[in-house]
Amino acid sequence: MNSRAILFFGRSGCGKGTQAKLLSEVLKSKGREVIYTETGSKFREFLETDNYSGKIVGDILKDGKLIPVFLPIWIWTDILVKNFTGEQDLILDGLCRRREESIALDSAFDFYKIEKPNIILMNVSKDWSYTRMMERQRADDTPEKIQNRLDWYEKDVVPSIEYFRGNPKYNFIEINGEQTIEKVHEDIIKALNF
Repeated sequence: MNSRAILFFGRSGCGKGTQAKLLSEVLKSKGREVIYTETGSKFREFLETDNYSGKIVGDILKDGKLIPVFLPIWIWTDILVKNFTGEQDLILDGLCRRREESIALDSAFDFYKIEKPNIILMNVSKDWSYTRMMERQRADDTPEKIQNRLDWYEKDVVPSIEYFRGNPKYNFIEINGEQTIEKVHEDIIKALNF
């Protein structure tokens, strides 16, 4: 079985997690094993550990700042090294928020001989993203923190996206994220041709 990789990008609140989970269910229904990695939830688990690193990460997140790039790389590489057997499909959400992480993931795809990974960019406007995050009413969705995340997207995530866009090693897919969940899902399935 050839492993497939699907990496989701998009502004905060665009529904990456929802679409990643829906895609995971589709692949499982076709008898495929899936490793679904969402770094945000892994960091929340990490914060519950009683160690020095977890305390520092907690302080960084409380201040609404970015975590050093080595930590998300450690999170997802640890998952791959411990769980990936070469038989599963990989669905990756919340990775590559900085260009250095994209370079590291590129090397992981090469290492595991995953051919033509799929990059899905869910396009939504800043205003759309801001409205969605305000509506979900999470504790960390204050106007100031939302604006910080939107600014970081432009400054840090866009260069990560550009690392993959136009690279012939990747299948780069752009999806209009400002549609119903069902329509976005339908567009993703059609574009992936699964």
